[in-house]
Amino acid sequence: MTTTITVAAFTDEVLARAAELARNSYQRVWTGPSGEESTGEAVALHLEATIALLDKDGWIRTYDQGKNWSSGTDLATDDSMTVKAMLKSLLRLVRDEIGNEPQRTLPTALHHVGQDGTHGDTDTAYIATTVLDLIIRACTGSDTARSTPWSERQHRTHQDITVLLTAGARFARTYGPGAEAVHAA
Repeated sequence: MTTTITVAAFTDEVLARAAELARNSYQRVWTGPSGEESTGEAVALHLEATIALLDKDGWIRTYDQGKNWSSGTDLATDDSMTVKAMLKSLLRLVRDEIGNEPQRTLPTALHHVGQDGTHGDTDTAYIATTVLDLIIRACTGSDTARSTPWSERQHRTHQDITVLLTAGARFARTYGPGAEAVHAA
């Protein structure tokens, strides 16, 4: 039986449980690999930019190993081939093997937003992943649940990923550093 996660699945209670998990974590949730803290707003913007990237380029559950990795196709190695024929053969192989579909998985999209530098960085990408993991753990009740394997389940949809990212942005704004200033205003 497949269950589609809806916005209702990531309730305020689930986000509060995720915040409790964050408070009890032995790692500092809002500190990235640089050793510096990021605000909840910065992480929320990263998550929202990830939604925009996936909406633009498309989401893919996992990369199709047969399509995106070498399937053993051999290039012609005939000594009588012209350079032009070899280049055509090579270009055809690259096009067929790699393709030109920009679809991204959840972790790839989070990483690419961080690399872009406009809406996030390496720290916010790392923290965004941690936030999504906390939400999945709070939603499923499993201490070992993580957002990447959750996003790769066969029945997962683009909408499910968008709902998770939206919940992550809401969580970051509500519970992240700087949230007190936002709620006081």
